[in-house]
Amino acid sequence: MTTPRYYTEPVLTLLARPTFTTPSHLPVNWTGQSTDGERLAEFAGRLCYMSQHNPAGRETREYLGNIKKQGHGSVLEHANYSILLEGVSRSLTHELVRHRAGFAYSQLSQRYVDESQASFVIPPAMVGEPALEDAWRAQVEQAQAVYVGLVAQLMERYGWVADKVHRRKMAREAARAVLPNATETKIVVTANARAWRTMLELRSSEGAELEIRRMAVAVLRLLQHEAPGFFSDFEIYVAEDRREAARVGFHKV
Repeated sequence: MTTPRYYTEPVLTLLARPTFTTPSHLPVNWTGQSTDGERLAEFAGRLCYMSQHNPAGRETREYLGNIKKQGHGSVLEHANYSILLEGVSRSLTHELVRHRAGFAYSQLSQRYVDESQASFVIPPAMVGEPALEDAWRAQVEQAQAVYVGLVAQLMERYGWVADKVHRRKMAREAARAVLPNATETKIVVTANARAWRTMLELRSSEGAELEIRRMAVAVLRLLQHEAPGFFSDFEIYVAEDRREAARVGFHKV
């Protein structure tokens, strides 16, 4: 068993974004910079009133700003973004998957994946404090060593199971009980822009648990770069606890 890898920040990869094709029989008078996801939402909104000719001459992101101001968030549901999250703990994902409406999840399975080489996520409150980190590392490394030993013993106990793959699954599903919440996991998260906004408003706030708050701020930065028309009203700032948080301009869009 090698020394585990320790994460102090999440790793995010944007996997998928919307692709939009303007219907030739319903052309929109686009103005300003925009991405396909933003244009998709604008097209959906303009279809409701057949205002494709853009009578007010609004740029796409100005149009979406007005949508957010008016609280007409349903058009944001057409644009979906998929993000791969790595370097996050199972404690974090237990909270994240509580967000259901508009979300889809696919997460690493501890029943099937060998966790003898698992990584771990250092709790933000301990990062940079050597005494706390050392005590914490000793505990998670001991837990991982116990996991490895239990898997070996359980493989022997279930030796009568002919299917070795099934035997490994039986051993790992029992042994994983000793692994801590800080065990690193990987998860693909897909959500529409409206759902992302709701999650980000809740999880980037000062009252959110520190690790999921850190992840939410990272997701917000990624999505603000990808589609500012949907997320530009969020403001990232340093909170009183000296950690980053975010607040939103338009609530419950």
